[in-house]
Amino acid sequence: MTLARCFAGDFSNYQQAHANPTSYAHIHVMWRPLPRDFFSGIGFYSEQVYDYDRWSPYRQGIHHLVDLGDRIYIENYSLDDPMLYAGASQDLSILHSITPEVIQRRNCCSMIFRRHGKVFRGEVEPGNGCLIHRKGRQTYLVSEVELTETTWKSLDKGMDVETHEQVWGSKAGPLEFEKIESFAHEL
Repeated sequence: MTLARCFAGDFSNYQQAHANPTSYAHIHVMWRPLPRDFFSGIGFYSEQVYDYDRWSPYRQGIHHLVDLGDRIYIENYSLDDPMLYAGASQDLSILHSITPEVIQRRNCCSMIFRRHGKVFRGEVEPGNGCLIHRKGRQTYLVSEVELTETTWKSLDKGMDVETHEQVWGSKAGPLEFEKIESFAHEL
């Protein structure tokens, strides 16, 4: 699956962070393929880390890609105890210790991707149901992603469930990443 090959890798926004350090921290988004039997299909473990502390992720997830023909549905899961698996994108022995018994489905938080030429565009499923409690407020996730074989552009925002004002996320614009290492050979 072409989308899976695009996802599989270590993405860095070094160029963006270096050009505008007051607005963007240098971070990595890593998507490492899970063994095929994890979901009986294509699955990933993901981590987001600051470059200066690569073993302390601030976001982790498990993802199952479901091909629906005209779109690809990505189910999102959380880990029961995520810090047990910190570094799994860099250490395959940690990655292989993750089992389906330690994950929980994040309802209403799936992403839907569609292909537009060589670009895949995705957004969180409709309905404002992907709820995240942050900064003392209940928010819903608005997420937009644009992915190619070598680039990743994303904008995540948390919107207040009552006022619809932005509570968290980038106000300077999307994060722009370049793939610095591919894990496609592991698919």
